[in-house]
Order: sequence, then structure tokens, then C-alpha cells
Amino acid sequence: MSGSGRGSRGSPGFPSPEERRGLRPWVHEEWSRLLAAHPDLVQQLREGSLSRLPPELRERLLALVGPAPSPKVLASLAESPERWRLPDFEADPAVVRTVVEGERLSYAYLFNPTFASEVALIDPLPHQRIAVYEHLLPQPRLRFLLADDAGAGKTIMTGLYIREMLSRRPITRVLIVSPAGLVGNWRHELRRLFNLPFRIVTGSEARGSNPFVGLESNLLIVSVDTLAGERLFRRLQEETVEPYDLVVFDEAHKLSASFDSDGRLRATDRYRLAEALAGIPTDEARWSLSWSCHHLLLLTATPHMGKPDPYYCLWRLLEPELLSTPQAFEQLPAKERQRHFLRRVKEELVTLDGRPLYPPRLATTLRYELSPLEQALYEETTEYIRTTYNRTSLLNRQAARLAMSVFQRRLASSTYALLRSLERRLEWLDELIKQVRRRELPPGRLRQLTQAALSEWSDPLETKTADEEESVAGQEEHERAEEEILRAVLASSLQELEAERAQVARLLAQARQVYERGSEAKFEKLREVLRDPRFAGEKLIIFTEHRDTLEFLRRRLEALGFTGQLAVIHGGMDYEEREQAVAFFRRPLTEGGARYLLATDAAGEGVNLQVAWLLVNYDLPWNPARLEQRMGRIHRYGQQHDSVHIVNLVAGNTREGRVMERLLEKLEAIRQELGSDKVFDVIGRLLEGVSLREYMERVVLGPAEETGEIERRLEESLTAQRVRAEQEEERRRYGLSEGAAGTGADAIRRELPRLRQELERERYRRLLPGYVRAFVERAAPLLGLQVEDYGDGTFGLRERTAGALEQLTPALERYPLSCRGRLTVYPPGADGEAIFLYPGEPVFDRLHHLIWARYAEQAARGAVFIDPTARRPYMFFLLRLVVRREADASLRALQRPELVRVVLVGVRQEEDGALSECPAEQLLLLRDGSGDEDQAVRVRQALEVWAPLWPQRVVTLEAFVRETVGKRLVEERRAALLQTLAERQMFLKRAFTYQEGELAERRRRLHEKALAGDAQAKGELTRVKALQQSLQRRREEALATLSREPELLGVGEVTLLAQALVLPSVDPEDERRYAEAVEEIAMRVARAYEEGQGARVWDVSTPAKARAAGLDAWPGFDLLSRYPSGEERAIEVKGRVGIGPIELTENEYQRAQNLQERYWLYCVFECEKQRPVLRRVRNPHAKLIAYPKGGVLFSPADIQRAAEE
Repeated sequence: MSGSGRGSRGSPGFPSPEERRGLRPWVHEEWSRLLAAHPDLVQQLREGSLSRLPPELRERLLALVGPAPSPKVLASLAESPERWRLPDFEADPAVVRTVVEGERLSYAYLFNPTFASEVALIDPLPHQRIAVYEHLLPQPRLRFLLADDAGAGKTIMTGLYIREMLSRRPITRVLIVSPAGLVGNWRHELRRLFNLPFRIVTGSEARGSNPFVGLESNLLIVSVDTLAGERLFRRLQEETVEPYDLVVFDEAHKLSASFDSDGRLRATDRYRLAEALAGIPTDEARWSLSWSCHHLLLLTATPHMGKPDPYYCLWRLLEPELLSTPQAFEQLPAKERQRHFLRRVKEELVTLDGRPLYPPRLATTLRYELSPLEQALYEETTEYIRTTYNRTSLLNRQAARLAMSVFQRRLASSTYALLRSLERRLEWLDELIKQVRRRELPPGRLRQLTQAALSEWSDPLETKTADEEESVAGQEEHERAEEEILRAVLASSLQELEAERAQVARLLAQARQVYERGSEAKFEKLREVLRDPRFAGEKLIIFTEHRDTLEFLRRRLEALGFTGQLAVIHGGMDYEEREQAVAFFRRPLTEGGARYLLATDAAGEGVNLQVAWLLVNYDLPWNPARLEQRMGRIHRYGQQHDSVHIVNLVAGNTREGRVMERLLEKLEAIRQELGSDKVFDVIGRLLEGVSLREYMERVVLGPAEETGEIERRLEESLTAQRVRAEQEEERRRYGLSEGAAGTGADAIRRELPRLRQELERERYRRLLPGYVRAFVERAAPLLGLQVEDYGDGTFGLRERTAGALEQLTPALERYPLSCRGRLTVYPPGADGEAIFLYPGEPVFDRLHHLIWARYAEQAARGAVFIDPTARRPYMFFLLRLVVRREADASLRALQRPELVRVVLVGVRQEEDGALSECPAEQLLLLRDGSGDEDQAVRVRQALEVWAPLWPQRVVTLEAFVRETVGKRLVEERRAALLQTLAERQMFLKRAFTYQEGELAERRRRLHEKALAGDAQAKGELTRVKALQQSLQRRREEALATLSREPELLGVGEVTLLAQALVLPSVDPEDERRYAEAVEEIAMRVARAYEEGQGARVWDVSTPAKARAAGLDAWPGFDLLSRYPSGEERAIEVKGRVGIGPIELTENEYQRAQNLQERYWLYCVFECEKQRPVLRRVRNPHAKLIAYPKGGVLFSPADIQRAAEE
């Protein structure tokens, strides 16, 4: 269509080519003139009526919007006339390409769906990939219990999930709630492995500004007890707090709750906190939150622990209405449970090549014999324990035995631990004797007071594992319990007190004599281990139950010359002190790191110590689960040694020592027979209600022959068959029977071929290092900077414009001063003395933000590019599309809108208006326009075609994106919800039926108690009646929520980010290089060569073929070749008439940089001849010198020199 034709319709003629910017305002100015002359035009357009317009005005309007404008065009024109500004496409193509590439990289997951694993400093193991990418990420609303065995890397899986979700943008705020002792480990691991800047919130912050408000509150870690405290939780309740999108509870089994006989839930403050964050309604103001998290992730290695109530209560947090009663949970099908639960044990975990993840564990029990003095002390102390705590006249024999076991364990631990206990005992006896003599304490009250005190305490070393113990005011829980237990006095008169004091004083003197000799048989056995040539120069961990023994070991080892080489961890340390100790131990010996770590069981809780492969149990816990936790510190994911060694020290000439030795031998034999480390976890359930502590007490208190009887009972109770049956029962309990889909010992191993193939495909989607480095090199000059390459994989940014680096200061200040001058696009080494750049990293994100802020207008203005393969001009548009789930204020669960998906969409528009999707990286496939006078003429000619119908094209473009991409994404999500809607409705209705029955039964029981005069039952009865009354409303709302959610899905904003006018090439060289016939010949030659070498070859040269092979639409190469050996080659084929330069597009060149040795350039010269010449260059990015020309150009001489024989 000619320009005069448009002029005849009343619009001004197009300016001449000399008027450089004349096209830009053409439509916009004409529209402005129309509005000025006709103020009522906007209202008439909103009404969609053109017939009543004057003919001349109608003709001028139709010249702008086309002859038959749709109502959408007219309405959009009325609302936003600025959108009809016609671009002049005179922006710098390099600038537009940089803006577009920055946006593309910021949505990295769209191009590499496993992008987080590309930038994290980890290589995810098969079970971790399966968990994150197949179980967690696909769920639109994550409510999940991840229960893998200890040491499987739950922190890594959580970090990988968080990094992926942040990059996908559905979440911005994350709260991690963990035990106090683990907050530092969480911060350290998330920073080190994922560069996630989580901040720890402490209780003292409740007094200042709200720590849950502002940008600094988006990524937080807080201890569960700190947050459950009234003061800090009150800050979480404030109206200014934005809801957290994801909440993670670590060691979730600590969120304990159970049911009493009336069916009422008895919950700890920790569980109440979890209820509030999970969205379980409450009428208690103390725990009321106006919001709940959308995603909830519970982490634990011990979800059941043989107790059904706490296990159910964890599930209740995931789906409060669906699992409102234990019966509803029991009836939930295994398939539905698998949507919310995943558990893999150590024996199932393997590496990608199928090797067991955990190295063999070798346990050795070293027997030592007490010296005569030590033996005498042992016998005298045992006799004291028998006579003092085993009296038949005691009112509370169970409490007395508790005190007896505490004394006996400390006796077995070390002489120093016993000595300190005797000192404290003597001090307390002296105080009581003083009070009795002063008549401040009547002798008759002694026994009642002390036995009452004893009954309030249990022994945490027996009843709890290390991760369940609490530390308060610098003391571990068992230390506080022991202190109180050993203060209990069982005497009933002053004479008995004085007699015990004399006995304790004699024992104390005897203990001091042994201690001051400076030679204990047990410590000498430890020294033998330390001197063992096999362990020379190795790090070693020494565990003890008692801090007094730890202090003894520290002094003795320092006296042997190990001052400055000992790290110490105990429960009285705060997380920062623990972090420092762990860092000291992890540091290599050559860099001044600790040789030995002395630790109480506090280090058995969530601390990764696999830098060592040697562990000594200086004393052995009477709770076998604690023993397993200790070993789990080194026998875990990341252990590099070919085996781990566990050394147990046992006194052979003591009764309990002989029993412990036999027990360890038996357990080790079972472990080796079954090939499973789960033996220690099930001992308690196999001993038929008798704890190991009780067996030890019987050995100590009974006659000598009792020891043999105990050994016989242990032999009968602990068999491989019974352990195997218990393990199978555990699998059944978790719904993991061998027949269940995706479960069983070989479940992960069966998936390895598929996972390996997926991993190979992912390598071809990687964005690092090539694409990221190229963006930085393009962005730097635009920001007044230049890249200075250091030649070792790192580079720096230098100022070309004064003050340019100051733009990056906010991001650079996140890093130590020592590494701010060095950047890299490769994962850093152990020294970490360079900033690793990638999308999501602060410096990269700052560069991207600066480019967008400064040059986004240029991208919208548009630029000219050259497509050597095109025959006609076309337009390229890059748009951002958002899919949302809108809010419904009438339904509590849907009160907030949800961001479902954000995608980038590339669109190609032909001259005739036809639209089609194309890759967002399209501009990387094109050459920059030249900007010369000849091109200006061609631009003018092309725009003469587009200009008249520009408004219509813009509206059509948006409609195309909404109706194709947007609608497809909405329907995918809606279909997923609707597919299970009927089933979920059935489960929900059933759950409310169970709840109705449970409330009726509770009401009946409470009514009977209330009639009997139980005042507490009356109050609870009122609460149950209120719950019954609200049940129908809650049922209707829950069902309405299920039905309403799919209806609220829709396409949100569509934003135009960039546009380009793409012209065909008129360069004869382009035509020669890109002639289809030449390319066909080259492909044939390259494929024949590969197949002749025995390789299997896939053609991936077109988007359809690439997708069929499991790759992206534009993988950056033409052939994928796989050899029988497993080697894969990504081959870019270039054909040439004659011999001349070979050009790679930027996409191809950056893919070559990413794949390096796996990437091959096959150059086929003289394709016009009967025998073309093939030159093969491996890793062209490294071997060839690139000359810029739109893409990159290689000379034939360089290709000849670098080619393989």
C-alpha cells in the first residue's frame, strides 16, 4: 500500500527518510489532534458507536485504527491513547538486545526449569531432585511433610525449593522455624550453598521495631521457642505484618500434641504456634493470626516415634479441615497421602551412578580394664548407690532409681564427672544438715520434700533424643534434671544425713586420689586410638554425655600438647558459639583448623560434621537412639571417605560394661546381616516395654548371676527377624509398602536411567557461564563500566565514567571486601574469593535493574535487526504475562490473591498481521541492523505497511497472548484442580462426618462428667457445643473454597517489554552463508560422519525437532550425537560455498561457552563440490578467536588450525 493511498484517506503523508525521527509521533500526534478537536470522542468510543460521528472525523479515525475496528480496539484506544504511539525503531540494537537478555535471564527458570541446581553450590542427588522437582515444586499449594532419614540433606532440599520458588516469583516471604540450636546452621547453609540472605530473629528484637516488617523481614529464621513466646508472637500479630508465603518447621516432631481421655487436644505452645501459622482457627486471642501461610513444609527424620497422636497432629497441620480427626486421617487413601508425604531411608539413597550414598560404617568396641584403684572406687560407689537409693522403705522407688541411674552413668563416664557429682552432693548435704541443726527444716519433712521433688523430674537422657532436649540459661536439659535429681535426699533424720555425708566424703576422697594420679584406664585407651597410625593426621570427634567429662578431656588433651587444636560443642553454647566451633573444626588442619572435636550430645542435633570420618564414644548412652544420632553426624550425605569408623569404649570388668559390650556386638551383627543402619532406631520397641536403663539397673542392683540373665534376654529380644519385621511395620505405618507406587528399597534406583537422561538434557539448557557472561559484557559499557578479564575465570569491573561503580555499591556491600573486585560466572572454589554472578544474585540483579531502569524506554522504542533466513520483514515483540488466582473476600482461604505464574512470551507478527509464538531469545539469533541510509529506506518501506493499522495490531497482539499463552496456562492449572475436585470434595465431606461423630461422643462424655460436678468439664462442654454449632458453616465454606478456586483463575497483566523490526538480509555474503541447500548438504555430511563412527544422531535443528528430543526450541546446535560409550556431543553444523569465514549466532556461541568440551563445531566447506571438506572443532569457544559481526565470526585459517584430525 502506498503512502499516497493513506494520504487520500485524510492522514498526513509520511515524512521523508531525512526526517530521522518523524515516524515516532505520527499516530500519537494525529490522535491528540482528534481529541483536542472533539472532546466527546472518548465517550463515543467507549460506547462503541462510530455511526454517529461526522463522516470526516470517522474517516480520519479509521485511518488510524483500520477499516473495521473491534470494540476492544475502540475501548482500549479510549482508555490509553499513549499505547498507539508508533515506534520509530531507531534505538541501538545492542541496547535493546541487552535489555531483552537481562529480562530473559531474570526469568531463568523458563529456559532452564532446574535453574536453582545450576547456580547452587551443590550437585543434587537423585532423591533430592525427585523430592524438589517432582514432589514439591509441582504443587500449587504446598502442604508437605518431608520425612527422609537423618543426613539425607533436608536442608539442601529446602534451600533448592526456596531458590526455585523465589525465581518463579510465587513467593517473596519465607519464615524458617527451627530449634534454637539449629538457627545458625540454617543461616550458614542457606548462605553458603544458595546465597540466600536469611536473617536470624532473636527474642530481644521484640522490644524494638517490628522484626517482621519491611524488606529485611522477607527471609527470616527464628527459633521455635522464641517465636512461641508471647512477646515476639505479639509482634507477628500486628496489622503491619505482611503474611509469609512459605513457613518451614525444622525438627517438626517437636511440635508435640496429643489427645486426653475426653478427646480434647492437648497442645504445647510450639504446636499452637504451628496451628496459627498453618491457618487453624482459634478463639484464643493469644494464638490468633489474621493470616496464614500459603505453603507449609514440615521437616523431620522421626515423624512417628511409635506414638500415633503426635504423628496425626503433624498431618493435621497440613490439611486442617480434610484431616480434622484421626479417623479421617486413617481413611485417607495412600495415593492422597503421597501428595503430602515423602520418606526415604538411608538404604534407599544412591548416587547418580547407583552407588550407595552412605559409605560403610565400621564399628569397633574397645574393651579396657579398670585399674585396682578404679575398680575399688567403682565397687564402693556402686555399693553406695545400692544402699542409698534401693531401700525398701522408700515412698517413691521409681524416683529413687532415677537418681541411681544418674549416679551410675556419671560413674561410668569419668572419674572427674563422678568427683564433681560427689562434691555437689556433699555441699548439699552440708546445707541440709545445717538447716536441720538450726531447726529451719524439721527432720520429719526431709523425705517427703525430696521424694516429691524427685517425682517431678524424668531423665532426658533416657526419655528424649538429643534433638528433643532443650537448653536454657546455658544448661542442657539433662544437666538441670541431674542437678535436681542428685540434690534429692532420701534420709529421714539428722543421723541418716550425717551417715550419708560421711560415706560421700569417703568416696570423694577416693575419687580425688584416682583423679590426681592422672592416669585413667579409659583415657589411656583413648590415647591408643589417637596414636593409631591409621588415624594419623585425621580429624576425630569424641562424644560424651556429660559436660564435666568434656572438661576433663579438654584439660587432659591440652596437657598432651593439643592446646589450640580442640573445638568444643555443648548445649550451653548459643548458636553463634556453636557456629564458630563447627567452623573451627571444619577448617583444614593445614589452615589452623581443630584436630579434635569434644562434644556432648548437643552436637548430635542437626550439625554436619562429615569433614571427619572417625568418632569415639567416650561414654555410651543408655538410649540407643542417641547413639545413632551421634553416628549420623559423620555417616551422612557429603561424607567423602570410603568408610566411617566408630569406636566405642567399654569397661570390661564392670557389670553394665559387659552388658553394653554384648549389646553392641549383637546390634552390629544384626546391622551387617540386614545391611541396614535402622537397628538402633527400633531397639526400644523390641525390648518389650523394658528400657535399656532398667536392664542396667537390674545388673547393678541384682546378684552377679543377674548379668548373665540380662544378656540372655537381650539375645532373645534382639534378632534380625524381629528388626526386619519392625522395619516393615514402619513402612506400612507410613504407607510405604513395597507394592506402593514410587516406594520400596529400589524406588530411587529404578529412576536413575530417567534421571541421568534428564540431567543430560539440562546441560543443554544451562545459562551459565555463557549467557550470563555475555550479558555482563554488554551491560557494562552501557553503565559506564568495562570488563577486565583476569584470565583465571574471574574478571573485574572498572570505571570508564567517574562514579559508575557507585551504582553497584549496595549489592557489593553484601560481600566481604576481599572479593568485591573479582567476579565470576563459574561456581567458586573452596576459597570463594570471587562473587559468583547469576540471576537472583545481588550484583547481577543490580546490573539488570540498572539496565532496565535506564534503557527500558529504548527497548519499547524498538530497534532494527537482520534475519538472514527471512524473506519478508516481520515484527518481534517480547511481552510479560501474569496468571493470577483472584481473591474472594467471602472465603477465608481465598481472601488474598495468588500469583500463579509469570512468563515471558515472544511473538512474531508478519506483514499480513499473522501472529505466532517464537522464542524469547529470538534476538540472540539475529544480527544488529546497520543503521545506514539504505537500511533507513527499507525501514520506511516496512513501516508504511504497518503504520495504518498499528492500533488494531497492538490490540490483536495482546489478545493473541491472552488467548493462546494465557488461556493455555490458566486451563492447565484449572484442569489440574478440577481433575481431583470430586475426590477432594468426597474426602472433605467424609472428614466433616467423622468430626461430627467425634464431637457428639466428646459431648456425651463431658455431659456425664458435668453432671457428676466436674467444673472443668462444664467449661469444655460449652466449647464443644460451640464447635458443633459452627460445624455446618465450616463445612459449607470448605466445600465452597474447593469449588470457587478454579473459577478465580485468570490472565492478569500483559506488558509489552520490547519490540523489534526485523528485516531480511540484502548482504550477498549472508545469502551464501545461509542458503538452505548449502545447509542441507552440510547436515548430511556431518550426520554421515557421526553415524560412521557408531553414534546415534538426532536432528535438533528446528524447534519441533528439538522439542521432540527433549530440548528447548533453540538449543544452540543442530545435531545431538550419542556414542555407545555414553559420550554425548552437541554439534553445530555450518555449511559454506567455497572456503570462507564461519559465523555463529550469539545463542550458539554462548551455548558453546556453557557446554565447552561437549560442544563441537562441524564446518563443511566447498559444499558446491562433489566432495565437501569437513573440519571439526571441539570447544570452539576456547580454541577459536572470535571476530564480532552481529554474532561471532571465525576465520577459515583458525578453523583449520584448531580442527581435529
